[in-house]
Amino acid sequence: MRLKRLGALAVAALGIVGVTTVFVQSGVAVAHGSMTYPASRTYACYEDGRIGGGGGDLNPTNPACVAAVQIGGKQPLWDWYGNLISLAGGKHREIIADGDLCGPTTKYDAYNLARSDWPVTNLRAGAAINFKYNAWAPHPGRWDQYVTRDGFDVTQPLKWSDLEPAPFDTITNPVASGGEYSWNGTLPNKSGRHIIYSIWQRNDSPEAFYSCSDVNFTGGGTGGDTVAPTAPGTPTGTASSNSVALSWAAATDNVAVSGYTVYREAGATDVSVATSTGTSATVTGLTASTAYQFYVVARDAAGNTSPPSALVSVTTTPGGTTPGACSVTYNVPSSWSGGFTANVTVKNTGTSAVNAWQLVWDLPAGQGITQAWSADVVVAAGKATAKGASWNQNIQPGQTVSFGFNGSAQGTPTNPTSFALNGASCATA
Repeated sequence: MRLKRLGALAVAALGIVGVTTVFVQSGVAVAHGSMTYPASRTYACYEDGRIGGGGGDLNPTNPACVAAVQIGGKQPLWDWYGNLISLAGGKHREIIADGDLCGPTTKYDAYNLARSDWPVTNLRAGAAINFKYNAWAPHPGRWDQYVTRDGFDVTQPLKWSDLEPAPFDTITNPVASGGEYSWNGTLPNKSGRHIIYSIWQRNDSPEAFYSCSDVNFTGGGTGGDTVAPTAPGTPTGTASSNSVALSWAAATDNVAVSGYTVYREAGATDVSVATSTGTSATVTGLTASTAYQFYVVARDAAGNTSPPSALVSVTTTPGGTTPGACSVTYNVPSSWSGGFTANVTVKNTGTSAVNAWQLVWDLPAGQGITQAWSADVVVAAGKATAKGASWNQNIQPGQTVSFGFNGSAQGTPTNPTSFALNGASCATA
């Protein structure tokens, strides 16, 4: 099919740059992202697979997601944020054929399956909504959200003519915070099953992203839910060396509270660290003997969010050797005036898997990090934190992961003196 060939060539044109920059959130050329609320098919199936996999492999249980994996494998789920055409240049209707809208390249073709059992987000017609869109690699651009026409049949391939001719929501350059874009909008007055089709066209590149979100509209009419939940109660926390278990009193809402987001206070930009549909959550990947502050925000099904709860301050306990017993090999294969390249290998020397690994170290004086690969590396308050990518985020006992970065330095670069993996101190090799 003409479109599939075009999409495959466009993705291939990214070359090694596309492979590398997936894992870096700053200074990259390629964007990545997908709608997370209401959930796109790839994101919904990734979450379904993550739950079914018990924190290790992805094993979806939703029938449509299972069928998609049988056709296209699991890699599109690990790469749920990469449903793109790199050379689209705004010519979406010209280069994407009818029936291919939800997966315009061969890799994501299985997500075009015309089925009625994809994971569905329930929405109230005409309501206010706070759209959420993953910002794996933030870039400026325009987002257009279309909805299917009345009478749309989800069991038939999605065609351009199935969409309303104009988007019901458009946003240019929404704010990205905590790893996602969010913006407020108003849902269309629809009823029953529909698809919300989102197109993100970058304005600094011809690259464009596409997502299909399966939704069910209830209520109808024009009186949407615009009332936000009340603030949750002040959280309480119980700490270990690398995690904090939080609980709080429930918020109230005129319709119903659909979930909560836990934030860690981090100066100018707070960080979303956990979500829950109940009144408790565990925040992992913390550093031993470190003070943290958290608060909780409630949300309802229409996307209204509550005022934040009061802060809770928690200090993690001193680190031990389990379950994150580890060793780190750090070497600098090359350096130059003002900069250097470093390679890092992390080994799990314990008896339990280290899931969602994070390696933290103090940057030596005068050093910075400008680019990374095979991990997401950020620097704050003199500490560097490396997080595993989707394909290497867990380390089994006896196994290793490796990543690297380019850094800046004043004079000859010196090696860090200590490392902590998920809060546990590591030996240095």
